[in-house]
Amino acid sequence: MTSKVSESLGYEQARDELIDVVRRLEVGGTTLEESLALWERGEELAKVCRQWLEGARKRLDAALAEERSEEPSEAGSDDDGAE
Repeated sequence: MTSKVSESLGYEQARDELIDVVRRLEVGGTTLEESLALWERGEELAKVCRQWLEGARKRLDAALAEERSEEPSEAGSDDDGAE
């Protein structure tokens, strides 16, 4: 059930919660069970962040590929007008 909640988190929300989880683990003072639960939550949040970043990378790559595919036709039309 928690993974459905995590999937609905935005990147910034997941990142901020992950930072909080890491801080809590670094400080210590939690029981083994609490630490394990925090670790699992951190893994889940890291996965959400990774998915967001991979999605952003795909969108960026697609936009760059589209831009590259348009460049020759635009450059060709500019060259034709210059002659």
